Order: sequence, then C-alpha cells, then structure tokens
Amino acid sequence: MKNFTVKTQGTCARQIEFGLEDGKLHNIHFQGGCPGNLSAISKLLEGADARHAVELLKGNTCGDKATSCADQLAKGVEEALTEE
Repeated sequence: MKNFTVKTQGTCARQIEFGLEDGKLHNIHFQGGCPGNLSAISKLLEGADARHAVELLKGNTCGDKATSCADQLAKGVEEALTEE
C-alpha cells in the first residue's frame, strides 16, 4: 500500500492522510476539522473504490467556502491516482 498526505487549503482540517492499494482507499485520517463527520467519512470510505470516491466528493462545499474537507480529500485522492 502506498500512503499519501494532503495539506488542505481553506478547511478546518489541516491535513489528510490515506493509503491506496489496488485502487481502494484505506486508513483515511483527518487532522483537525469536525471529528464526528470526518470520522464517518473515513469509515464509509474504508475499502471504497478511489475513483468512485472522487466522483462522489469532488465539488462538495462547506457553507460559503469554495471547498470542504470532503472536496480536499477528493482532490488529494485524484492527484494520488495519477501518481499510482
């Protein structure tokens, strides 16, 4: 499994870590942000197809912000997929 770290921009979470193995997401961890919601996202996406997760989450916003923790995860996963 290859591990990745994303430094977020414009969100309460400062950083997101996750692993990719055979196109599947694993061990997603947010540093900062809303613990309940982000823990739920991590659990729901464990073992999920990374490309499908990007489709679901990319473009989601938080309030009046142009992004969200979920959107930042999607962008990081999308970038990681190009490296894998």
